[in-house]
Amino acid sequence: MHLCYIDESGTSAVPGNSSHFVLAGIALPIDFWKEADSRISAIMVRYRLGGAELHTAWVLRPYLEQSRIPHFENLVDADRIRQVSMARNAHLLALQRAGNSKHYRQIKKNYEKTKAYIHLTFDERKAFVEAIADEVSTWAEAKLFFESIDKIYQDSNKTGRTIDEQAFEQVISRFEQYLQRLSQSTGVKDHGLLVHDNNQTVATKHTDLMRSFHANGTLWHKINYIIETPLFVDSRLTSMVQIADLCSYAIRRYIENGEDTLFNKIFKIADKSGNYVVGARHFTNHSCKCTICKSHRKPHYRKKIATPNT
Repeated sequence: MHLCYIDESGTSAVPGNSSHFVLAGIALPIDFWKEADSRISAIMVRYRLGGAELHTAWVLRPYLEQSRIPHFENLVDADRIRQVSMARNAHLLALQRAGNSKHYRQIKKNYEKTKAYIHLTFDERKAFVEAIADEVSTWAEAKLFFESIDKIYQDSNKTGRTIDEQAFEQVISRFEQYLQRLSQSTGVKDHGLLVHDNNQTVATKHTDLMRSFHANGTLWHKINYIIETPLFVDSRLTSMVQIADLCSYAIRRYIENGEDTLFNKIFKIADKSGNYVVGARHFTNHSCKCTICKSHRKPHYRKKIATPNT
C-alpha cells in the first residue's frame, strides 16, 4: 500500500494571483511512513519548531518587524518572540485606530499564519526549509507526481476540464501508472490511497471526480490500483501533507521565478521510467526549456546527414 499526499500551490482562477497552478503528490509506501515522519520531526525540533505546521510560503516570507529590531539575530528566542509580538500588536492597534478594517483583517491573518516562526531569522527559516528539502531528496522509497499548468495555454473548452480538474486527473493517472508498473515488477499488487489537505470545496469536487474515475477511468487509464476516494485531513496535523505543500511551492516558484534551490532537491524523486521523467509535467508552450519540460519530453533523434569535406 502506498499513501499519496496531495497539495496545491497557486490559484486555479483565471487570471488569479499566479500565472501557474500546481498540484503535487508525494507517494510513500506505508512501511516507510513512520520513519519519514520521524526524520521530519527531528528537523523541526532542531529549529525549535516542534508541534508547528510547516507551511512553506509563510515560513519564507520576509517579516519586516524583524528587520526593524536592532541586532535581532543576536537575541535569544524568548526576546525575539517578545519584541516581534510587541511590534505586531502596536501595528494592529494603529490599523484599528485608522479604521481600515479590511487591511487590519489581512495583516492579522498574516501575523497568525507566521506566529510559530518569528523566533527564527530569515536565514534560519531558509536553512530550515532547505534542510527539509534535503531530507526529502534522499527518500528513494518516495515518488513525486505533479502537474504544473501555465494558465495562458490551458483551454477548458478543449480539454473538457477546469484547470484544477485537469491537474487532479493528471496526478491520479501518473500515480495509477506508477502502481501498475510497480505491481508488474514485483508480481504483487500494490494499492494506493490519496490523502489531501482539507478544503470543503475541493473535497466535494475531487471526491466526485474520483468516483467518476473509478467508474469510467481517466482519459488515459482505468483505475485498478488506487482505492477509495481521497481522504481529507487537517494539514496542521499531518506532516506529509506539509511536505506536499513544500513540493508544490518549490515547483511553482521555480516555474514562475526561476528559483531552483528547493526545486532541484525535490525534483530528484520525481517518478522516472529509465531516464525519462513520467511523473511530472509542465503544461505550457512547446518552446519551454525548463528542467521539467526537458526531462519529460522524449528526445527526438535525427539521422546524421553526411556533408562533403571541404
